[in-house]
Amino acid sequence: MKPPINHSPIWQQLKTHQHTLATTHMRQLFAEDEQRFQHFSLESCGLLLDYSKHLITQETIKLLTDLAREAQLAEWIQRMYQGEKVNHTENRAALHIALRNRSQQPIMVDGKDVMPDVNAVLKKMRHFTESVRSGQWKGYTGKPIDTIVNIGIGGSDLGPAMVTRALRAYHHPRLNSHFISNVDATHWAEISVKLNPETTLFIVASKTFTTQETMLNANSARAWFVEKTGDESVIAKHFVAVSTAQEKVIEFGINPQEMFEFWDWVGGRYSLWSAIGLSTAIMIGMDNFESLLAGAHDMDQHFLTAPFEQNMPVLIGLIDVWYSNFFGEETRAVLPYDFSLELFPAYLQQLVMESLGKHVNRDGQMVEYTTCPIIWGAPGNNGQHAFYQLLHQGTHLVPCDFIIAIDSQHSLPNHQDAVLSNALAQAHSLMMGRTGQETALALSQAGLSQEALALQLPHRIYRGNQPSNTLIYQKLTPNVLGALIALYEHKTFVQSVIWNINPFDQWGVELGKEMASKLLPELHYPKPTQRHDSSTDGLLSYIKARRR
Repeated sequence: MKPPINHSPIWQQLKTHQHTLATTHMRQLFAEDEQRFQHFSLESCGLLLDYSKHLITQETIKLLTDLAREAQLAEWIQRMYQGEKVNHTENRAALHIALRNRSQQPIMVDGKDVMPDVNAVLKKMRHFTESVRSGQWKGYTGKPIDTIVNIGIGGSDLGPAMVTRALRAYHHPRLNSHFISNVDATHWAEISVKLNPETTLFIVASKTFTTQETMLNANSARAWFVEKTGDESVIAKHFVAVSTAQEKVIEFGINPQEMFEFWDWVGGRYSLWSAIGLSTAIMIGMDNFESLLAGAHDMDQHFLTAPFEQNMPVLIGLIDVWYSNFFGEETRAVLPYDFSLELFPAYLQQLVMESLGKHVNRDGQMVEYTTCPIIWGAPGNNGQHAFYQLLHQGTHLVPCDFIIAIDSQHSLPNHQDAVLSNALAQAHSLMMGRTGQETALALSQAGLSQEALALQLPHRIYRGNQPSNTLIYQKLTPNVLGALIALYEHKTFVQSVIWNINPFDQWGVELGKEMASKLLPELHYPKPTQRHDSSTDGLLSYIKARRR
């Protein structure tokens, strides 16, 4: 068994190197290198990455890439791309790259090329989406479908919902979409009042067709539909499935010909590229969906072939390791200055924290280092009037990702100039800050008296030195969005390799689900229970006593 990465000489060199930068201000780094932007920026796959606003030097990048080599990152990339079972706790490959493999080169799992199956599902999706979009697919009264309702949870909801929202400018003008995931009846109730049973198509996305939340909502939708139509026999005209459980799909009333398959080497949070993206494909059209896949494939190839020093996912992944393990970073903000990406921070919460929120390594040993920052964020400019106060004058180190569109998907005079100026200003101000001397001069020039200036001064100083990435693209197209999502997927993989953890399982999700299945029948027991801790038993009794 190889010693933990934090026992390696290169880790110790990074600790020593961090001490030399810990008291350095980025102002100094920019003053020492007038070409810093050119030295610390990279363009690929329709994205420009500026990583110059970090507490790094060329030596930092060398040490971090040496750390990646020590962790055998190149070998792990090859293992994933070659279909090895890198998800060792579930004995599965993790081949989301195969779902968007536009080169059509064979990709093998257990000695079988999976590309014919992938392409067959894409072909089936194209036929189905075109029939819905053209109006050929009709509901039970002969009217064309005008509303798509995706019923899923986790990866069967967050990814498709985020992409469908992000690409709203590409939606078919006749179609509307909704996503139902929460088991609180409010979610179903608020959407169902907007639905016409004659023109609504439900997509039930559950691999096993047993996921509690999904099937509870699906059965409620089914009951609503039957109540409205009075006819179970027409369910097949309004429900399709993304699943592998054919018997359960048939039992539900769905035509097995309208069941779209995916595979156990597709993890939930990596599944939007598969038939799980059917709702997205209907809304934006299959050509645009395949453009999304192509953008991701371009990033896949960049990740596979580019040297570490010029590799976008590798660099941002290693820089995140730099802050997590050597600066004590606990949190990272994702700040899209593109309102189409309003759901992107929530999507990344699952991608990153479900992948990296692990406390044991691949060998089952407790890790000795931090493994995952807390991901949060909101679109600019909204966040500026909420939590940016903490970023500018709080006590936490919070690296930020600014994601910026040069052109909006929609054009209004002056709007995009306001977006761009605010985004650039925030990244600049978080890095530069404002010293006491600069603040005093600004307040004096504003006409403050010496007494007022003395009172105001400590409250108006900005320490700066808050690091950030800036990702810029021309416009959020399906192709660009595909590259952006794949960038974060591969960044997450890079971090998992450095930390020697499995990013493709999520056992932490299971414990709460197991406990919920035990508590569910107890909500109907007439007598108080004494099966759990006093708090849980007390809360059960309190709830049961007050239920209508």
